[in-house]
Amino acid sequence: MAEPARADLENLIRTHSLPADTGTRVRRSLQPLHDFPRMGAKLPGRWGDYRFIAGPWRWMIIVYELDEGRDLVTVVTIEDGRASTSPTRG
Repeated sequence: MAEPARADLENLIRTHSLPADTGTRVRRSLQPLHDFPRMGAKLPGRWGDYRFIAGPWRWMIIVYELDEGRDLVTVVTIEDGRASTSPTRG
């Protein structure tokens, strides 16, 4: 997970009063990407190089980049998908 994504997660934990085990829940949500890195939907518009999956809560959007040549998934941001600034809004 890239450092900005960690900061995004910490911010969501604080602003949304998420439970203490949120980090564990997010890691659990990310586990399927190990075997299925293309499982996330591609994002529209300026986010077109990225994919996303839902986090442990349906509103939590985990945006990641897939480097197929290096077989590497990097989480770039974690957002509240309900926000007007969400990457899923185009």
